[in-house]
Amino acid sequence: MAVLVAFGSFITTLLGGYAALRIRSYRYLVLGLAAGLMLGAVSFDLLPEALNDDPWRLFGIPTPLVAFVFGFLVLHVIEHAVGIHRGQASRESEVNEAPAVGLLAASGLVGHSVMDGFSIGAGFQAGAAVGVVVAVAVIGHDFADGFNTYTVTWLYGNSRRRALMLLVADAVAPVAGAALTLLVTIPHRLLDCYLGFFAGFLMYLASADILPRAQAGRHGAATLACTIAGVMFMLLIVGLAT
Repeated sequence: MAVLVAFGSFITTLLGGYAALRIRSYRYLVLGLAAGLMLGAVSFDLLPEALNDDPWRLFGIPTPLVAFVFGFLVLHVIEHAVGIHRGQASRESEVNEAPAVGLLAASGLVGHSVMDGFSIGAGFQAGAAVGVVVAVAVIGHDFADGFNTYTVTWLYGNSRRRALMLLVADAVAPVAGAALTLLVTIPHRLLDCYLGFFAGFLMYLASADILPRAQAGRHGAATLACTIAGVMFMLLIVGLAT
């Protein structure tokens, strides 16, 4: 049952990637929307889920929050190590040539989608009603995951073919995650740490790189509206599922 339901996530993920592909000519609006979706995912989905259980603590601080800061700093160090942050985002002709960072971010989204599918399977193990609620949340926000997977891969200089390959991987990931629950049980505390780390990773991408690029365009008000719309979309999806 869980694997069958997870195919809904497969479809919405592909739809999100298709939307990003079709409107990529509106570059700054796409970036603004992607940043809003990422900020919403971090604030309303990833961090609350990471802190939902009783997590491990390090010096009295929940380890998912420590992992959040670590994830933020890891991407900051990687960015400066490969020299992709030029501080010249106002130039519309700027092209980001750090495909490895795009692949790393997209791979993180794929990993997150595996855990989405795992959550569906775990929810159905707890009961049909719980499984349905979790599935609604996952299927809804996987549209945003598909959108972000394609956008972030393309943004960092990867080819369209590579972006599509990662989009397909992201679409398959929830189904694989749901199937995984038939075989193994992953400790919740390890999952919580991963969610915190990935939330920090996305927060850095959204706030330190994608948002400045989005606001470098001429249509600042429209871009800001897209960012707010992305945040509100995630708030609506998560709110309806709780």
